[in-house]
Amino acid sequence: MRQHNKSFKLAGMNSYKLVLPIIVVSQFCCTSLWFAGNGVMNDLVSTFNLDPSAVGHLTSAVQFGFISGTLIFALLTIADRFSPSKVFFVCALIGSLFNLATILDNQTLYSLVTIRFCTGFFLAGIYPVGMKIAADYYDKGLGLSLGYLVGALVVGTAFPHFLKAFDTNVNWQYLIVFISVIASIGGILMLLFVPNGPFRKASQKLQLSAWSQNFKDKHFRAAAFGYFGHMWELYAFWAFVPLMLSTFLTNNPTLDFEVPLWSFIIIAVGGLACILSGYLSLTYKTKRVAFTALLLSCLCCLMSPFVFQWSSQYLFLGFLLLWGIVVIADSPLFSTLVAQNAIPKLKGTALTMVNCIGFSITIISIQLINYVATIWNPSYIFMLLAIGPVLGLIALYKNTD
Repeated sequence: MRQHNKSFKLAGMNSYKLVLPIIVVSQFCCTSLWFAGNGVMNDLVSTFNLDPSAVGHLTSAVQFGFISGTLIFALLTIADRFSPSKVFFVCALIGSLFNLATILDNQTLYSLVTIRFCTGFFLAGIYPVGMKIAADYYDKGLGLSLGYLVGALVVGTAFPHFLKAFDTNVNWQYLIVFISVIASIGGILMLLFVPNGPFRKASQKLQLSAWSQNFKDKHFRAAAFGYFGHMWELYAFWAFVPLMLSTFLTNNPTLDFEVPLWSFIIIAVGGLACILSGYLSLTYKTKRVAFTALLLSCLCCLMSPFVFQWSSQYLFLGFLLLWGIVVIADSPLFSTLVAQNAIPKLKGTALTMVNCIGFSITIISIQLINYVATIWNPSYIFMLLAIGPVLGLIALYKNTD
């Protein structure tokens, strides 16, 4: 470790400054595997003569793959026992190959679900491992570093809405090939230019119970439960932004705006919010900034029924833009708190396991909102998203020292 730190310092400040941009670019390129399927979902249904319900199955397959992957990676402490840059590279290549397999002829629903599941599985070695790599390089200012990483993922998540808004006629097979190529390039960049960070402390042996060891620390628990509460709201909000916009237009038939375009803007603005919250964490305590963002997003959930009664599209869209900002601004900060309060040798495992639980929670909240939308007025259902932030705020408040 000392020898590595010495060589790292000798590399000079210029190379040090390049590390974060390379991590961000690599992370964006590789996590594009996540939203690639969303961008071509309708094309898959029409090309392979699938039932319209296949869209939900294919979307869920990636999520279940990621959850399964993070669980396995955490149990086997992959990111802590092996070089995280190498893990990132291998998973990027394998994930790219599975993504590329989508363009093969004669696909069925089962083969596509398997392909998307495997793609999600190997994303477990990309998204949380990318944060682990950043944590190995940045001790102070980690919130800002993760702000850039999460911000890149947010923009990528919004990208399919952008494609729908402009009705691009790009051949979907070419898009899949392009995504696989840039994901491979992202993995290669990480392998070649981002060696093990100076703050990395490797775990030398397999520890099947490692995932639970971190939860014995009250500060870690508070950060993790804050993250879980945030995740209850986040992906459900993103998933139902188009429904929110459509519901408002239904309530106000004289008004008109592009739902896909505004869905993109409302989600993508969160990328800037992540960077802003990262900068705020340099001046104020990370937990305080995260608590404030979670509180504001909780208030947005509770106010949502009243907002649908407004007749001004500018006020309504402005409110959703604010919600799009505060709903994600705390994400990199919670990951920062998780990394900072984790056992140093099990930092990668901690980030991976927290991701696993967090994304499992998103499936529950999305399915709950999806069900309630069939029996309630859509204007009122989003108050349920406040459940997560409330519990997260309680966990953070109880650990104020």
